[in-house]
Amino acid sequence: MRLSIKTSPDIAEAMRREVLAGEKATTRAMAKVGTDLKLAWRRQINGAGLGTRLANSVRSATYPKSGESLRAAALVWSKAPKIVSAHDQGTTIRSKNGFYLAIPTEAAGRAAGGRRMSPGEWERRRGIRLRFVYRRGAPSLLVADKARMNKKGLAVVSKSKTGRNQVTAPIFILVPQVRLRKRLDLERDTDRAISSVPSAIVAQWVEDRTK
Repeated sequence: MRLSIKTSPDIAEAMRREVLAGEKATTRAMAKVGTDLKLAWRRQINGAGLGTRLANSVRSATYPKSGESLRAAALVWSKAPKIVSAHDQGTTIRSKNGFYLAIPTEAAGRAAGGRRMSPGEWERRRGIRLRFVYRRGAPSLLVADKARMNKKGLAVVSKSKTGRNQVTAPIFILVPQVRLRKRLDLERDTDRAISSVPSAIVAQWVEDRTK
């Protein structure tokens, strides 16, 4: 008795298609997992009251940049890593030169783009010299003498010759250090994203098969 076995479709071709399907599913799954993690980090940062600008510093990318691969990977990062890390871990911030950290008050205002100004920059922009005020048992201050408060609550140069409406405005609060409390838990969302990878790949594989 003679037996013959035929395979349909061809085994090699079937395996090739499965590999291609796997590459496609893996790459799409990693792109989705990366995007989901990026959005989760952004929600955390916004929810912690740290602002949309910092939240939008979180980005994601999928590798390879083009094509599909069984070894596809996703990368999620922030373009402001030091700031995000400080709020994620909690840290103590000290002055680089060993003196004071200058924390601007509302009267200081901000530079273009919402950026905080240093005391030197503030003096150059406002045209007012700041005076150091030592306070025993309380944070020292940098104040602007003979200034006036505009409608936005900012200290600006007073042009009054009589001294009318002139004030001494606290512009910076001086402290030796600031302790940032932990306000984020990015590792929690990262662990969830990593755990979701296998199911995401399977979901993509099944979705492609049913199309």
